[in-house]
Amino acid sequence: MSSPRPQAILLMGATATGKTDLAVALAERFPVEIISVDSALIYQGMDIGTAKPDRDLLQRAPHFLIDIVDPADSWSVWDFVGAATRLIDEINQRGHIPVLAGGTMMYFNALEQGLHELPAADQVVRQSLEQELEQKGLEALYQQLAMVDPVTSARLKPTDPQRILRALEVFRISGRPMSEWLSVASSRPAIDFKSVILDVPERAALHQRIEQRFQLMLEQGFEQEVVGLRRRGDLSLEMPSMRCVGYRQMWMYLDGNLSHQEMVNRSVVATRQLAKRQLTWLRKYQDVLRLDYRGYSFDDVCHYLLLN
Repeated sequence: MSSPRPQAILLMGATATGKTDLAVALAERFPVEIISVDSALIYQGMDIGTAKPDRDLLQRAPHFLIDIVDPADSWSVWDFVGAATRLIDEINQRGHIPVLAGGTMMYFNALEQGLHELPAADQVVRQSLEQELEQKGLEALYQQLAMVDPVTSARLKPTDPQRILRALEVFRISGRPMSEWLSVASSRPAIDFKSVILDVPERAALHQRIEQRFQLMLEQGFEQEVVGLRRRGDLSLEMPSMRCVGYRQMWMYLDGNLSHQEMVNRSVVATRQLAKRQLTWLRKYQDVLRLDYRGYSFDDVCHYLLLN
């Protein structure tokens, strides 16, 4: 891989298709550094329910952008793009190859297509909005957004606090609605990407693997992990961290709103739905290496990356 521009390998696939295993195999054979592309692995203390790589694996093949955010704090797609772009440049400067591995398709898309230059987050404005959310409720804030930015409110779900707060934050900081900011063309990062997709020819085996993986999480102590997070006292289901697949359902079970079996069923279904959305997104990619996640030749991967 030789180019005057920074280069990176994108290793994409649905949940439970073995992206981490392939990334680690590449890191053990080549001068590769791994960047996680996962909106759940960023959170500290959320290990079991996110299927976070264990300490031994991370010592063998360190990952950037894992365990970098407290579950009570926010982390946006803009934060990811900024951090990933800097890391890609730094890794290239070291003469190494960045491999971005994960399943958060919104992050991959933003990195490849670029983002609009929205105003940076303002902690004072955000704290004010969060206080309003607590005092007035989400519906009141959604109505505020509908008045100042009807275009954005029309495309957002009234039950999405993260995006509603961000849209109001942009308006209060700049005096311009988010829809106006987004009407300006975005700029793509000057990076050469080469993509590998772990493909799913049929879903039955993946569905079984998802169910088995969730059962393993329960055996490893997932319930106790969420009990510990609840014990902190500063987390709630309104936060992006606690809306992660599995965590939301376990939280509702611990609240007494679901039976144990309902929690298991809903978690597995939510994970399958996530995989379906990921696979739908991945179908749009052209001119990439597609591998059957159930079995592929590692030599074929190396040949593609080295010679294309």
